Amino acid sequence: MTDVQQDGRVTLITGASGGIGAAVARLLASRGMPVVVNYLSNRDKAADVVASITSAGGRAMAVQADVRDWPAVLGMIEQVRAAMGEVEVLVHNALIPYAVKSFDDISWDELGGKLEQEMRAAFLMTKAVVPGMTARGYGRIVYLGTVLSRLPREGMIALGTSKAALSQFARYVAQELGPRGITINVVAPGPVDETAITAGVLDQEHKRHQAAQTALGRIASPDDVARVVAFYAGDDSGFITGTTAPVNGGLDMS
Repeated sequence: MTDVQQDGRVTLITGASGGIGAAVARLLASRGMPVVVNYLSNRDKAADVVASITSAGGRAMAVQADVRDWPAVLGMIEQVRAAMGEVEVLVHNALIPYAVKSFDDISWDELGGKLEQEMRAAFLMTKAVVPGMTARGYGRIVYLGTVLSRLPREGMIALGTSKAALSQFARYVAQELGPRGITINVVAPGPVDETAITAGVLDQEHKRHQAAQTALGRIASPDDVARVVAFYAGDDSGFITGTTAPVNGGLDMS
């Protein structure tokens, strides 16, 4: 356990069976926050994350739910409420599948489908937790975005466009929910090692190329991103809302 302590607020992390989500779950649990490890299909990996947390003295549970399905989302929130209490921190990290194609090759169903599912998931998860946060006058919502929303890369039009929409959605919701004590921010990483995105589109040569383009000379680890998420999930960020944090090692300084 670390010497940085939070206040035990129940935290739900979507897509937390691996990569950034798992790193966030472990870090927040080490800071005294009970965490919910949401997963879609990989029960064993989610169980491993929970086991690693509980063995270190933290509190965690795994809950299966498709974050694009409203009844499933509501069922997850009810399960968490019964076991741990009201969700006061949401880290929406779940990766919605997308096509890696150029504009010439991508279809509207592929681009529009990614947009629709990305926004559906964020919308449903936010709708589900806001009533409980409103009742307490406190809430932290962190969405995972991407540098690709600002820095286009070949083949990534579906991901970059959908995450850009997510960032703008966050600003609107942050403005409306601010008076209720709820903050909403986006953490937008550059390439991150050991994640589903890099595994699917970045081989070692591309990773070296990306690292060479950053001021810090490497691509991020999941822990690099988790530490920024943890800041937004805690009380130190209480007067920050509607922002996007670029966790890219200087890949984009605009």
